[in-house]
Amino acid sequence: MKVKTLVLIWLAIAAGLLICFEAGFVSAAPETAKGVLRIGVVDIQKIFRNSKMVSKYREESIAEQNKIEADLDKLSKEIEADKAGLKTLKTGSSDYMAQGKEILLKQANLQAQQKFYEQQMTMKEQQMVEKTYQQILEQVKKIAEEKKLDIVFTKDEIDFPAMNLNEATMIIRTHKVLYCGGCVDITEDVLTALDREK
Repeated sequence: MKVKTLVLIWLAIAAGLLICFEAGFVSAAPETAKGVLRIGVVDIQKIFRNSKMVSKYREESIAEQNKIEADLDKLSKEIEADKAGLKTLKTGSSDYMAQGKEILLKQANLQAQQKFYEQQMTMKEQQMVEKTYQQILEQVKKIAEEKKLDIVFTKDEIDFPAMNLNEATMIIRTHKVLYCGGCVDITEDVLTALDREK
């Protein structure tokens, strides 16, 4: 009988504590609701696709690349002309050997220039991407502060079907925001601010 009474007392105490805890939790709930984070999202890919600043860079880059290709094509045609001229010379003669040496030097020069220009264009592209991304981050910070956002995530569009398994895997691994109902999309604000600064 004493055990039964003791169990009932413990149950009553537990029920009382539970009621107190729930009452305290419910009264604290409105305070928690006031501290909800304001979240923003930005489509970085869209900014790179639609930015006037990036478009201008791409146009300049294509023009430079076309000039380089024209110069390399000119050198390649010179080499072909020299090869045709080599056929008119007597094999093993001093003129033949000199012409052969000249052709080999021009071919080596052509290959070196091709490699150099390829590296140069890749480096310029990387610098443009890094510089643009830094500017995007600056604008995101300003706009997030203006709109009183606590945190901003990147939310890029997904292009499926992917070209291959590696691309599909990369998309899945790098896609961070799966759902953002109620988030503030500041992509257009960032794009406008970037184009205004250019």
